[in-house]
Amino acid sequence: MSAIAIKPSLLRAAKTSAPRFSRAAWLAAGLVGTAGTATYLYSNSNNSNSNNSNNAGKKLSTLMAGVLGANVATVPQGKTLKDYQEVYNDIAAKIEENLDYDGGAGFYGQLVRLAWHSSGTYDKNTKTGGSYYGTMIFYPEASDGANNGLANGRDFLYEFAVKYPWISRGDLWTLGGVVAVQESGGPKIPWRPGRVDSYEKKDIPENGNLPDASQDGKYVRNYFKRLGFGDREIVALLGAHCLGKCHPENSGYDGPWGPSFNMFTNDFFVRLLGSWHVRQWDGEKQYEDDETNSFMMLPTDIALKEESYFLKYVKLYAADQDLFFADFSKAFATLLELGIEYPRGTKPFLFKTVEEQE
Repeated sequence: MSAIAIKPSLLRAAKTSAPRFSRAAWLAAGLVGTAGTATYLYSNSNNSNSNNSNNAGKKLSTLMAGVLGANVATVPQGKTLKDYQEVYNDIAAKIEENLDYDGGAGFYGQLVRLAWHSSGTYDKNTKTGGSYYGTMIFYPEASDGANNGLANGRDFLYEFAVKYPWISRGDLWTLGGVVAVQESGGPKIPWRPGRVDSYEKKDIPENGNLPDASQDGKYVRNYFKRLGFGDREIVALLGAHCLGKCHPENSGYDGPWGPSFNMFTNDFFVRLLGSWHVRQWDGEKQYEDDETNSFMMLPTDIALKEESYFLKYVKLYAADQDLFFADFSKAFATLLELGIEYPRGTKPFLFKTVEEQE
């Protein structure tokens, strides 16, 4: 049985693909910053795609963070849910225009992975990393082997950084992940803006802060402990493997986790509880299903059914998709905000899906 993608019913027919912007263009945009440009200029104007310093509404939005020594959320002046919903809608429209990307997987998995990896460098012990500064375009973070292939996701979103120059890289990348989850049929993800672009070397996390899929359950537990997550949250977050595929040229692994790799469901947990064997091939150690030999699991996935402290949650989520959605929503929203301080009383945005707006 071959892996067949099932298109979400809430999506309309694919349209002509929108133009893509090169990774080199975004890198160039970031590298022109000098050592003194750790500030990012926000604009009140919605009618200009330029960061011309003569525009009256601009201000230095990272000054507060620099003075206080904390990653304080700083929302562009005058921007509200309405502005971010517009960005959301544009990302959703482009996803829909590219449903055939990657053999029918679309950009859902790619954008969730981008949001995940831009946030997953956080270390609660050193208070470093995370999505706040949007530094994945710079060395060494951009060259981390765990981020191989994510230039595709950054390129996909780049045109919105041009169209909406007031949005930071970290906000754009994490918002892209929210769009991907919701538009593929997943739960609502509470999201708050306020990340700020940095061009300072000191803000770029070293390599080695992202998870290693070849490891066992103890490693998984310890890795997520560094992020501040418990066992239930760990299992919920790994349920995002319902989306997308692995590619040997990027990760060394190959294939999708299931047949509906462009729909957010609890299928990952249902399949994980089935029978699996080690795949015989020239790539990294991975597992394939006994029934069809068409789907894959990573060693860290199989670890979820090998350790009792994870297995009980795998069974819960396999039996109850609504419970999985609720827990994933909370854990993913937390992941995206790691290392960011929000003013007291700052309420998250809840975005309407494209279908809900029709």
